[in-house]
Order: sequence, then structure tokens, then C-alpha cells
Amino acid sequence: MIICKTPRELEIMREAGRIVALTHQELKKHIVPGVTTKQLDDIAEKFIRKHDAIPSFKGYNGFRGSICASVNEELVHGIPGDRVLKDGDIISIDIGAKYNGYHGDSAWTYAVGNISDETKRLLEVTEQSLYEGIKEVKPGARLSDVSHAVQTYAEAHDFSIVREYVGHGIGQDLHEDPQIPHYGPPNKGPRLKPGMVLAIEPMVNAGTRYVKTLADDWTVVTVDGKMCAHFEHTVAITETGYEILTKA
Repeated sequence: MIICKTPRELEIMREAGRIVALTHQELKKHIVPGVTTKQLDDIAEKFIRKHDAIPSFKGYNGFRGSICASVNEELVHGIPGDRVLKDGDIISIDIGAKYNGYHGDSAWTYAVGNISDETKRLLEVTEQSLYEGIKEVKPGARLSDVSHAVQTYAEAHDFSIVREYVGHGIGQDLHEDPQIPHYGPPNKGPRLKPGMVLAIEPMVNAGTRYVKTLADDWTVVTVDGKMCAHFEHTVAITETGYEILTKA
């Protein structure tokens, strides 16, 4: 069941999203060669709690971190630890914050120092594929219109869309209906209505679309070892279109 939020609920989710966006802004200052993913996790947790929220991911199904920190060929669900970031790396940071009982969720992939032109292009295309999907968000549109727009853009630039992981509804629960694939034909699935809130999050690989989970049962990596990127916003459907909630 897809839950439509009331104006009061959206007001709370707007603040949850703002806290997530501010946390991203804070972490970006610290993403430099020599920092560990655990140091970034500590900064994020303190920042979120300072804003009267709690990290959505900490303890979720046993996850140990406050953020997901996934480096290079790691796509999602990377566990913060002792890994030291190096010049030329990229890191995908997924942040969730629960404020007054409601979640905000956003992921971004960042360059560490100087990265190759090819990797820059991967980040640019993945980010734009997110916005191509968001452009389709409006009352009366079908959910798969979002999915199709993401896939069409990413594949037109010779990158691969991961299919095993999808976006999702969000609200009082971190993951609510509906699931949102980032591929598929248009004009399928439920119609979008004002009050729905979606976490849209394309995951794009430089090589093939195939991924696997490591022995830690969390970290997802590309099968071919090539770079990948992940961008996500929490988006509310309004009477006339959409509102991105995870922005400062």
C-alpha cells in the first residue's frame, strides 16, 4: 500500500530531508585523501544527532554504521571502517536521518582528490539520470515513467543500470511501498498522486550491470571490478509536480 502524506507529515519530512542535505554538505568538507570511512561516519552521526535527529541506518537489520560508505567498485551498503581514502577514489555516501518519526534519505557519489575524466563522466551521467527521472514526477504520471527516463539516459551514455536494487517509498518507515526500479518500459505501474513520497536512487556501473554481495553480507560490488556511482533524492509529489525534500 502506498501511503500519501498529509501536509503536516510533509512538513516534518521536509525537515528530515534538510538535515540529510546538511549532513552531506558537512561531510563533503572532509572527503579528502587520508580520511577513513569510519571518521566520516563519526562526523555524520554527531552532526545528525546535533540536529535532533537519529541516523536511520544505524542498527537497521544489524547495520553497524550511521552512513553507508562505498568506495570505487563498491556500489552500496559499504560498512564504515579503517579504509583510508586515496587520491583518485570515489565514494558513495548514503545518509538517512529520522526526525520526529519520519525519514529523509539521500545518496551522493563524491570525488576524492583528482579523478579521471572517465570517472567524472560516470558521476555526471549518474547524477543527471536521477534528475531525468525526477522530471517525470507529477500527478497522473505512471511510476515506470520515472524508471524509463533513468534507464534511457544512463544507457544512452553507454553506462549500465543496476537492476537488483531499487528506489522506494519513504515516510515513517525507511522503506515503504512502492518499489521503484530504475529500468523498464514507460506507462506502467501505479499512478502518482499528491502526497506520495519517493526515494529515487539510480545506481549506475561503468562496466556491466552485474553486482554481487561480499562475505560481510552487506557490501555490494560490481562483478567486473569497475567503478560505479549512486545518487538519490527524497521527492514528494505535489499538486503541480514535485518537491525535492533532501536539499538544504
